[in-house]
Amino acid sequence: MDALDKPTALVASNAEAAIAAEALLRGRYDFVSLKEAEQIVALGGDGFLLQTLHEMLLRGKVCPVFGMNRGTVGFLMNEWRIDALVERLRNARAFAVAPLEMTATRVNGEVVRHHAINEVSMLRETRQTAWIEVSVNRRVVLPELICDGVLVATPAGSTAYNLSAQGPILPLNSKLMALTPISPFRPRRWHGALIPDDLRVSLRVLDPVKRPVSAVADQHEVRDISTVEVCMDREQALTLLFDPEHALDERISMEQFAA
Repeated sequence: MDALDKPTALVASNAEAAIAAEALLRGRYDFVSLKEAEQIVALGGDGFLLQTLHEMLLRGKVCPVFGMNRGTVGFLMNEWRIDALVERLRNARAFAVAPLEMTATRVNGEVVRHHAINEVSMLRETRQTAWIEVSVNRRVVLPELICDGVLVATPAGSTAYNLSAQGPILPLNSKLMALTPISPFRPRRWHGALIPDDLRVSLRVLDPVKRPVSAVADQHEVRDISTVEVCMDREQALTLLFDPEHALDERISMEQFAA
């Protein structure tokens, strides 16, 4: 068994490729339990990496994560290789990623909180368009946004759903959040805004009974929402590890030039 410099846990998704890679790594390197770990190697795709990060937040023990792609897209992952894992972890570049905190209030008054590493989205639940009031630091900036939805994205998540909704790509160190409409009908020419990440975005559903809206923090959905507040939670900063030649900040920047 090859010894790693720090106590390291290994986790894998239930995909066949991830399970096979886990078996190979466990036969080569000495891993510890999650409870003992000071860093984690995660095998899977972007969705599994987000799941791993969310589970750390729930456990209250956050440590650096080095992902290796055994999934589909793998934008947040490093290349899969069994060799030289000791050196790769030793030389990896660390990137701090602050998640969003979503506070969602349902029509019945229930309050639900979730973190989001990529984005918080509000989405219409039926064929009826959503009518949403948008405020920044309690100042109403859009009295009525008629749309399929709207999202608030972090720089790390700006190349995901945000980019698919024609939102901007944000450099990792930009200290901004992207506020992006999804299929806006009115105001027709509004394409979104860049919000300093020390401000709070408030979204109020104007007709939650006739035009119900759900809120989604990464994979966590809360239905029948009346209001959502979103802010950056720097106290819960997460650390992602990348090979120097495939660092996250460079990947995000280069997405601006992708065909």
